[in-house]
Amino acid sequence: MKTTKLGRPTENVKDTMLRVRLDNDTLNKLDSCVKIKNSNRSEVVRESIKTVYDNIKK
Repeated sequence: MKTTKLGRPTENVKDTMLRVRLDNDTLNKLDSCVKIKNSNRSEVVRESIKTVYDNIKK
């Protein structure tokens, strides 16, 4: 029997997991961003990395 992966297909596969340690203040800031943007932690972190990278490349 063939098993099928559930979920939406994507061209931008996110198959790498990153684990970080955060102090409470930083975690609270992250969660505030998540709430304000109505998003999730992973998306906010990805967006933040892109912003920092783009600023460095200017």
